[in-house]
Amino acid sequence: MTDTSRLSGVLSPVVTPFKDDLSPDADRLIKQCQWLLSQNVGLAVFGTNSEANSLSVDEKIELLDRLVEAGVDTSRMMPGTGCCALTDTVKLTAHAANLGCAGTLMLPPFYYKGVSDEGIYANFAEVIDRIGSESLRIYLYHIPPIAQVGFSLDLIERLITRFPKTIVGIKDSSGDWDNSHAMLQREWDDFRIFVGSESFLLANMRKGGAGCISATANVNPAAIDHLYQTWEADDAETQQAALDAVRNTVMAYPMIPALKATVAEFSGDEQWQTVRPPLINLDPEKSAALMAALRGMDFEMRGL
Repeated sequence: MTDTSRLSGVLSPVVTPFKDDLSPDADRLIKQCQWLLSQNVGLAVFGTNSEANSLSVDEKIELLDRLVEAGVDTSRMMPGTGCCALTDTVKLTAHAANLGCAGTLMLPPFYYKGVSDEGIYANFAEVIDRIGSESLRIYLYHIPPIAQVGFSLDLIERLITRFPKTIVGIKDSSGDWDNSHAMLQREWDDFRIFVGSESFLLANMRKGGAGCISATANVNPAAIDHLYQTWEADDAETQQAALDAVRNTVMAYPMIPALKATVAEFSGDEQWQTVRPPLINLDPEKSAALMAALRGMDFEMRGL
């Protein structure tokens, strides 16, 4: 049975704007989220490319409150809420659920390496039990290249079996299509499998996946959504190749500074360049080269 409340489609881990004093800029974030929604892309705020782990729990809560106060559609929101500390995860996740967010994207605790499936299971079970909300919907965030901790297929199945109405999907940012394909082959009932890059979007849709949650949806949202909507069309392979070309161009540079430089360029708002240390802004020479490459592809960000 398909649950229409579960998310699908294209979502963006929305880049977080900062002011000169490095505090989060809620007004710019609201504007960016509204633009992404206008491109039919959902909002995975506080993802990896949002510099989420450079933000405190209180900062994230304040930003969520500002987004909701501004009327940003919570039915299209999947904020990242997984923290190293169990109590931080509970606090942030409960707040997102109480605001009516459609789901939360949850990392496993990622500081300790080599933790067992049993330990990760215990963490998620404790979070769910402490929150105790029937409206809670969790999408697992599998990104072992960064977190060094992830979800085995057997662990996913155990979590789904124990919490079938709460553990409802996953973002697979392993970068390994074989891993995503193995998940899809399990045929878990209405379990939403998102790939972490639009480079795997067409393959994911052809195998019954739910869509993608992609960094470059920050800058190329409409084109990525178009492939999601028309993946059965005759030109789907051509669309996929065009998406890959944009992504590969951006990925030639440090991803977060490159995304922010691109938003700054096409919005005409240089403040978007700012990242929080330990990250550093894309230097002017690299930024100019990136913009030249994008403009050489007739790339644009309409309506920004």
